[in-house]
This record gives sequence, structure tokens and C-alpha cells, in this order.
Amino acid sequence: MHKTSILKKELPLHIMLLPAIILVLIFSYGPIVGIIMAFQDYIPGSGWYIFGSKFIGLENFKYVLTYNPGQVLWNTVYIAGLKAVTGLFFPITFALMLNEVRKAPLKRGIQTLIYLPNFLSWVILSGMLIDILSPQNGIVSKLLSYIGVECPFFLADNHWFPWILVGSNLWKEAGFATIVYLAAITGIDLSLYEAATVDGAGHIRRLRHITLPGMTPVIVLMGVLSLGNILNAGFEQVFNLYSPVVYQSGDILDTFVYRIGIHDAQYGVSAAVGLFKSVVSFGFISIAYYLAYKFADYRLF
Repeated sequence: MHKTSILKKELPLHIMLLPAIILVLIFSYGPIVGIIMAFQDYIPGSGWYIFGSKFIGLENFKYVLTYNPGQVLWNTVYIAGLKAVTGLFFPITFALMLNEVRKAPLKRGIQTLIYLPNFLSWVILSGMLIDILSPQNGIVSKLLSYIGVECPFFLADNHWFPWILVGSNLWKEAGFATIVYLAAITGIDLSLYEAATVDGAGHIRRLRHITLPGMTPVIVLMGVLSLGNILNAGFEQVFNLYSPVVYQSGDILDTFVYRIGIHDAQYGVSAAVGLFKSVVSFGFISIAYYLAYKFADYRLF
């Protein structure tokens, strides 16, 4: 078929895509121009758009060092790393266990229960967690007092707070990941299990040599995505749960940028921190993609 006739035939599809392309250009690529704020002493309303403020080179990056950002960076990597590890291990384990449930109604019921928190926002879940973990009237407090243990103030304790973030993130996100891994399991050819059974392979060997290798592409994909988001420790979750008492263990790059940019109105400094985060995240996801290609022969293109 001639290229002109193909273009005419597909023109309505291209027109349908046009609004989405325009929105992406406006909201995803347009704001990239704001990167120059990281190199300016930005003052809102000075000049046209953001081009009227004075350029100061790397002064904003030097100023960030006065805030001792090392602790914030460590908190971000530590919390995000724990989320990535638990976000792989527990959903995979739970998917393998759920795959062994043979009663379909029970299996669907469990899937619904573990997937339900994924539909709730962090505003709602944070309110629930604050009530549950309250040292005065929370359910956890009452259970611990029943066995004679004093309940710590989990959300105001620098030791417990990161683990509360990891556990609550698992509560919210593990259901979605479990469904993804279950879908990967259902895509494995059943004849492989039948052949392995005929050859005398037990349940553990079938799991090791058929199920897990069949899930490998999806596991690698989820691992790459989690490594690429190693500096995204979850702004909404932390913002709704933390307080100045736990800044030492719970303050992450996103909340740090929010406080500097919104509370202190230091827009250039916050843009510098955001740019630093974007560059490092790009490096992490590049390394993750290379490792996925080298060791699992996984590629996007």
C-alpha cells in the first residue's frame, strides 16, 4: 500500500493522539525550562516568566550544603532501598503462596482484600495509621498494654518511623505487585509443569526450575523500576505522617525541597536540589537498565 494512502487511513488515529501529545508537551516537557531556576537568584515576578532573575552560577548548590543534606540523602536512599527490597520479596512470596490456593472464591477474596488499599490515598491511609498507632487510644497500644508492654509513640520515634513508612508502603502497594506476579505465573506454559511431574520433579523443584524462571522477566522489570526510583521515597506518605520530631530519620529529598521552596520561598535552592535528584535518578535507572540487559537479557527496545 502506498505511504500516502496509509497516512490518510491512519490520520484519524493521529488526530486522536494530538490532545495527549499537547498535554505531554505542556505538563512534562514545558516545565523543564524551569531548570534554569537552579542557577538563578529567582524572584517571582521579576521579568518575563523566569528569565528576569539574576544568574548566580552554582551558588544555590553551595548554599544547599549549609543545610547538611547528607542526612536527608541518607534517609531517602535508606527508606527507598528498604521499600524496594520488601516490595520485591514480599509480593513475590505472597504471589507464590496465593497461586497454591485452589478454591477460586477464596483466592479472589484474598486478592481483593490485599489490593483494596491500593485504591486509597495516603491522606486516608495516614489518618488510619495515626489512629491505629496512637499511644493513647490506638489498637496497637491496647494490644500491647493487654500483654503488659508499654506502647512507644511510633510516629514520633526516630527508630521506629522509617519502619512504619516501609510497613505501611507494603500494606498499600504489595497488593498491586502481587497481582502483577500472579499474572506472570498464569502466563507460564502448563505443559512444563506436566512434563516435570512426569519426570518426578517435586513441588519445590517445579517452583525453582519452572515458576521462578518464568517470573524472571517481570521480576527484572519491577526491580529496574524500583532502582530507578531509589530517590523517590514517597513524598505523599512521608508528608502526611512525619513531624519535626522525626526529621532526623524521616526527612527525605522531596519533603526537604517542599520546605525550602514553599515554606522558606527559596525557589532557586529547591530547584537545585530537585535537579540534583533528577540527575542522580537518571544515573541509577541507566545502571539498572544496563544490569538488566547484562544479566537477564532484558531490554525495552
